[in-house]
Amino acid sequence: MKNLLLIVLSVLMLWTGNQAFAQAEEEKLDLPGDNLNLYAVLKLFQESETLEGFERKLNEEDSEINNLDLDGDNQTDYIRVEDNVEGNLHTISLKVAVSESEDQDVAAFYVEKKDNGEIWIQLVGDEDLYGKDYIIEPNSQSGTVTETPNPGYSGNREVQPATVQQNVAYVSDWPVIQFIFVPRYVIWRSPWRWHYYPSYWRPWRPRYWHYYYGYHYHWHYYYNGHFRRWPSYRNPGWHTHYYGGNFRSRSVIVHTRYTRGDYRATYSRPSSAREGSALFVKRYPQAPTTRERLPSFDNTGRPVITRPSTGRPGTTRPGNGGTTRPGTTRPSDPNPGVSRPDIERPTRPGNPDVSRPTPRPRPEVTRPTPSPRPEVTRPAPTPRPETSRPSIERPTRQTPSARPVPAPRQETPRTSPAPSGRQQSSPRSSREAERP
Repeated sequence: MKNLLLIVLSVLMLWTGNQAFAQAEEEKLDLPGDNLNLYAVLKLFQESETLEGFERKLNEEDSEINNLDLDGDNQTDYIRVEDNVEGNLHTISLKVAVSESEDQDVAAFYVEKKDNGEIWIQLVGDEDLYGKDYIIEPNSQSGTVTETPNPGYSGNREVQPATVQQNVAYVSDWPVIQFIFVPRYVIWRSPWRWHYYPSYWRPWRPRYWHYYYGYHYHWHYYYNGHFRRWPSYRNPGWHTHYYGGNFRSRSVIVHTRYTRGDYRATYSRPSSAREGSALFVKRYPQAPTTRERLPSFDNTGRPVITRPSTGRPGTTRPGNGGTTRPGTTRPSDPNPGVSRPDIERPTRPGNPDVSRPTPRPRPEVTRPTPSPRPEVTRPAPTPRPETSRPSIERPTRQTPSARPVPAPRQETPRTSPAPSGRQQSSPRSSREAERP
């Protein structure tokens, strides 16, 4: 249990540290449901004591929760709450009367009490307003994972010490949950209908979505700390029964207005986000997010969320390997060792002694620069060695030393050809030494 609690706390810290990126990014769906924040609806449900009180608070202007105008009359819609009970399973629907003959479902609570006393709850946005499988649930369910009590609930109901242990509250301790599971519970179904609403309700002109977003942006510390998106249904059979039964209502008017793009007009004032933010700061000056700046908005009006830990360094830079210039200016070089000289350069010149000195024969001592032929032992190119050969053969043929005269003659011709070949004079002198 301790390890599980630590895991949950670490996840909550990560979510709150990311500037509410999950909730903020998902909140703009480009669907009519953008004007009813289901995180705020679930928070209000958690704070309510009865379904009637929940419906009344949901439709109050000061709550800043309901901003729907599905029928397009430029007035906010009244949201009805209806509970359908089947044993220990409650399907609490939120509906709007779009015309005298048409209703449109907005969302539905799935609340079920298990045999072991655990209570499961999920808030599901209607597909026409939020898309498919838009599910929100508490971070903790009854008896398994714990959560901190709701600090925003300030009702007149005193929480008994037996229900709160070590500052931990369970879903089963929510006042409205206890209310709907009492034996004498009277099923609540809103009596109001089209053009027949309670006397205390006064519709108001709906806000622009950016104003609405600016206000709820500062609630991210609470929304993401207590609630989460969930990818699946706790009871798949309930979902099938709800969408296939007579619980869900769909309006042709809503579908037609969405297809025409009528709801896009609510996204045209990004500057109004500052007004919504200022209202939150005025109402809750002690909230931990009052000093947080609102994100900027792109050309489509969508908020640009900057993530401190995984934003710019994790998205824009890693593709270039940390430095953008070497990756872009030298991609055509066939040798990747150019950008990394310490590794590739020593391996690149496979034949350094052969390729580089060939155009420069000067460092070679044995190869004379004037002649391209380095072979020295071949005297054939020079005609003068032929005159020297008879001079060598003469002393061999005449063994007696009766002719001393040829010796000085050979010295005179040797001195004259000396400038033409330096290496030919040296072997001749050695041969003369052998003669005597």
